Order: sequence, then C-alpha cells, then structure tokens
Amino acid sequence: MAKEWGYADHNGPDHWHELYPIAKGDNQSPIELHTKDIKHDSSLKPWSASYDPGSAKTILNNGKTCRVVFDDTYDRSMLRGGPLTAPYRLRQFHLHWGSSDDHGSEHSVDGVKYAAELHLVHWNSKYNSFGSALKQPDGVAVVGIFLKIGHEKHEFQLLLDALDKIKTKGKEAPFPNFDPSCLFPACRDYWTYHGSFTTPPCEECIVWLLLKEPITVSHEQMAKLRSLYSSAENEPPVPLVRNWRPPQPVKGRVVKASFK
Repeated sequence: MAKEWGYADHNGPDHWHELYPIAKGDNQSPIELHTKDIKHDSSLKPWSASYDPGSAKTILNNGKTCRVVFDDTYDRSMLRGGPLTAPYRLRQFHLHWGSSDDHGSEHSVDGVKYAAELHLVHWNSKYNSFGSALKQPDGVAVVGIFLKIGHEKHEFQLLLDALDKIKTKGKEAPFPNFDPSCLFPACRDYWTYHGSFTTPPCEECIVWLLLKEPITVSHEQMAKLRSLYSSAENEPPVPLVRNWRPPQPVKGRVVKASFK
C-alpha cells in the first residue's frame, strides 16, 4: 500500500512533497501574517455569503479532520464579493486544531497562534466541476476563521454534538439543516492572498479570505473536538489532535487587507 499522508513524523508535512511535489511550490499555505507589512487595498469590496441550510448533507471523520459536506450540484450556497470576481459554491467546511489550546491554527497573525482554524471551501462554478476548479488559480475560495478560547459558542455546539456519531475514521452521519454563517464573527474585515490547500495534494488554486476577528469557543468545546480518533473503529485508538500544517514560505506574495 502506498504511504498515506498524515501528520505523524513519518508521513507529516515535511514529507508531503515526496508524493506531492507542488507542496514545495511558490504559492503554498498557510503563511505567517505580519500586519505591519500588509497594505490596505481600497479596491477590496465587502464579501457576502448566502447559504441554504438545506444544502448541508453529512458530517464525516476522514481520519484527518471532521468535515461537513454540502450539496454543490447547483448555485445553492454561495460566496460573493470581496476579492472574488465570480460567485463561488460552498462544498465543505472542516477544522484544524492542536493538542492544547495554545496552538492549532494554521495561519498565525504577528506570531499569535489560535486554538483552531475553520476553513469553508468554495469553488468557482464557472469551471463546471470542483475537479476543473482545482486546476485554475482562481478556482477555489476559502474563508478562514480563527477560534480562540473564551466563552462557549452555542452555534459551534451544534456541530460538536454530532461528533459522537463519527468518533472514528471512516464514520459519516447525516447533518441536515445547518447554515455555517452562524459561525462567522460579527466583523467581516479580512486579509487576502493567493495560496494553496493546506493538505495534499496542496493545489495552488486558492483565493484566501482570512477573517481578522476570531470567534470564541470554550476550553470544553475544544476538548470535545480532540475526542475524535484518527484511527478506525477496529484499530488501536489514536486521538485526532494534531492536524495543522506549519507556515510555508511567502516567496514574495502580497497579502492585502480590506480594512485600514
């Protein structure tokens, strides 16, 4: 069996390029944001999301993260505006987290790591299929939201309550009627740059919208996320607690801010 990528020492981010050479490309994500070097771009418009809760289908544990999957067969749950020149369809969202509350996000801001990072993955429907969009520099748009520790977030609990049904790798459960915009922070300010998926194959097709304002979740809520396993039901239990990629070289890319 071919070596499967993961986050352990033997198959982790330092090894991904062996199977997926683009992982050493010039437009890789995540990156460290240094706000003193980021310029406000007055041409960046506000973004908006109009999501149909009925498009939420299932939640699954793929051994790498928990993912909520949406129906993207037509223009149903859409992201528009901001740096985007076309509407993008929501396909899935997932999270990255660490083994403790002091790290886990993939992007960092002025050296600050957050407890987790939520990624909402959308694709440019002018390319007709997700697979085609992966081959285009503006094929995919990801909204990234930081999670910091504080008071509990009720809307996040709706997601966490479903985790008991998908404890182990390969499990999937219905997850209907969910509008992920309930997880957005109040402030819509964002940073944007051109990058890649943070998991193999690490295709460089992403317009990132990283929201400046984190959402707050509780310590207990983060602990619940860490109660998932990256192992299957019939295997020795391996907790799913480290699924973040370290920062990649910026290589001359420009990060822009929608705000002053």
